[in-house]
This record gives sequence, structure tokens and C-alpha cells, in this order.
Amino acid sequence: MDLMFSMKRTIVFCLAATLLLPLNGLAQEASSPAAESMPGGEAAQAEAPPSEKAEEPVQVEIPNQVDELIAERGAALDSGQATGVEKTGVEKTQAERTAVETAEREETTAERRATLSDPAALLSDPAAIEPVDDENYFLLGEYVGEVKLPNGQFQQLGVQVRPLGSDRFDARQYDGGLPGQRGFSGESQPLVGSRAGNVLVLSGASWAVFVEREQCRVIDSQGTLLGELTRIERTSPTLGATAPKGALVLFDGTNTDQFSGGKMTEDGWLVEGAEVIPMFQDFDMHLEFRIPYMPDGTGQNRGNSGCYLLSRYELQILDSFSEAPTFNGCSSLYRQVPPDVNMSLPALQWQTYDIAFTAPRWASDGTKLRNARITVWHNGIKTHDDRELTSKTGAGSEEEPSLLPIRLQDHKSPVRFRNIWIIDRGLTPAAGFPSLPAEEQ
Repeated sequence: MDLMFSMKRTIVFCLAATLLLPLNGLAQEASSPAAESMPGGEAAQAEAPPSEKAEEPVQVEIPNQVDELIAERGAALDSGQATGVEKTGVEKTQAERTAVETAEREETTAERRATLSDPAALLSDPAAIEPVDDENYFLLGEYVGEVKLPNGQFQQLGVQVRPLGSDRFDARQYDGGLPGQRGFSGESQPLVGSRAGNVLVLSGASWAVFVEREQCRVIDSQGTLLGELTRIERTSPTLGATAPKGALVLFDGTNTDQFSGGKMTEDGWLVEGAEVIPMFQDFDMHLEFRIPYMPDGTGQNRGNSGCYLLSRYELQILDSFSEAPTFNGCSSLYRQVPPDVNMSLPALQWQTYDIAFTAPRWASDGTKLRNARITVWHNGIKTHDDRELTSKTGAGSEEEPSLLPIRLQDHKSPVRFRNIWIIDRGLTPAAGFPSLPAEEQ
């Protein structure tokens, strides 16, 4: 594997050396058809120092896929274009951003401590701090735009990029846009590359992708600019959803009363390893989770946790960003079924699970009459549709006609949780689920 990666890296840098010379000239060709086709109709701009960058990534809400239950609202992407979403202004320098975030965190923590009977119960949380000293971290993310194909037509292209440590990266490009976008075809291709200075060069497709903090340039072997991809930051349409009438709020950042072994950080986040005290049979559950940034981790050692329903059926939580749907990846039913689509967002971004679960049914002699069933929305997109669970998953407890608690697995990764609530369908009349955040007044 090391030899293969070394050969790929050599090819990448040879290609980079060939293409970087004409790159600056191409960036000035505002009349280029490819440049004119980019979002906003602007040509590529020369690299500016980080403190002088004009704009932050476009903030975009993932299209809502739960309109069969509730009306779709909020921002959406149509063929990769942000609809009604404006860029968010001048980007602060990293030092300024860190100072502001630190001040806000300290103020919020002081307020939270003042409301607790045991302020010492709050945990200092290194996992909450953005890794600003890691240059590779700033290339982690999603990019989308149009590229010109050999037949002269333009195609929407999405790229997800993640660091692997030691300036190595892998990535995945998606035909028709990113997963969850309306033009997404389901076709994807893995890419690989290394960073040199402020630029990452990816190879593996019929073109090279030059990745910078706020954009990608797609360039063919002749040095022709085929298109530019804009960095975007997507959010789940159910992020911040409020508990509907009749729901039980399990965690809202004020206490851990509904959990056994529950621990809370200074930021008001629940630490992995907690167990829900009330037990449920058929329910709808909303939770939000944040996967840590672990670039040197691989496979199951990269931001691992899980939501164990009835302590038997694990819905996997893992850093699976920029991967194809994986058998044991994020949103998989562990060791049983991969998700229909991988809707993972980058590490350190808040993500959502909305889970509709129906427990198995049993006869009086202990014979199972019906399997458990589950529907899952990951970041607002359905990844399992009324899926049958034929048995326990992985290390789950054995199936039997008894209730067990919901567990948030401790797999030695600092995964964090917030805004957890549940609807007991045996007690609460049917209501629209998943739920969306309340409209701002």
C-alpha cells in the first residue's frame, strides 16, 4: 500500500509541475467558456493571503427529503446552486475567529455553571477546539460546481476532501453534484493526493483537481481549465429541531437527568457512553452528533460511536465522510446493511439522525413473530426505508421479549451529542416526524 501510494504521489506531483505554470494565466482568462459557466459567472481569482480572503464558504441547507410527512422549507440546492443563500461576509483571520469563539465559549460556560448544583460536573473538552494549527484541516470539506466535458457539455460535479495525516489526502468526486443534491447520480470515483504548500493536487480521474481553501480548479492534461468548484458548508434541515408536543426531551444541554452515566462538557454537550434511563418500545427519536477530527485514524478508529436501540440494534456513528456507502460506515446498521446513500458531513460539523423505530413482536412462549423495523434520515436524507432488522447487530444484546435502554456507545472516540428528544408512539398521538426547527420570528 505504501509503494502504491508513493507511485500515485509521484504521478500527482509530475502532473502538478506540468500544470502549475499555465495555471496563473488561465486564472486571468475571464472570457474562458468554462470560467463564464461558474457560479456567479466569475473567472478564477489569484490567491490572496488568508487574512485578505474576501468571503467565507457558502452556507447551504441540505434539501429536505421528508416532505411526505411535513412541508419542505428552508434553503436548498438545485443542481448544486445555492438558492436564496448569500455568502456570509468578510472572513476573519483564524486568530480572530479563535478569539471570538473562545470568548463566546467562556461566557456560555460561566452561565451554565451558574445554573448547576454541581458546577464541577462539567468537563473540559479538548475535542471542542478547532485544530487551527493543522494546515490540512482547512482543506477538509465539500466543493461543487460545473466542469466542461470532452463533448463540450457541462456537468455538475461535487468533490469531498478529507486529510489522512502527513499531508496525505483522499477524496471522492460525484457526478451530478454531492450526495443529497437533486442532480446526484449515485456515481462516484475515489481520488488521492498530497498537499504542497497551500495547494492540494488530487489525481485518479481523467483530470487533476487543484484544491485550495475556498475553491477547486479542475484542469485537464493539456493545462486547460475545465471548471471551478466552490466550497460550501451544508447543514441538515432538521438541525436544531424542537421537540413537538408530547415528546420527552432527553438532553438539552442543561442537565443529564435522563441518562445513567451521563457526563456533560463545558459547551453543554453530552459525552459518549451515556445510557437513557426511561425505556421505550416503538418510538421516533431525534439526536444531533459531532464527530471528532481524527485524520490519523483509519476504519473503525476514526470517530467511532453508535446509537444502540434497545441496546440491541446499532446505528453506526463514524467518520465516513468522502467514502462510498460502507457496510460498517456511518448510518449503517452495523454488520447488517450499509446506508442507501452516504450523507456524512465533515468532522466537527453537527449532524442529525432522525430515527423511526418499531420493536419486534413476540409470542408468549418467546417465539419472535415480527422483526424490528427502522427508518433513518441522516442529515435529512433517508438512508434506510422501513428496513427489517433480522437479528441483533454486532455486539448488541441478544434479542428477547424484554425492553432494554437506548445507549450511546463509548468506543474511545470523543463523539459529542446534543438536542436529543424522543416520541413514545405508544403514548403520543401520531405527529409529523422528522420535525424541523421552528421558524424564526
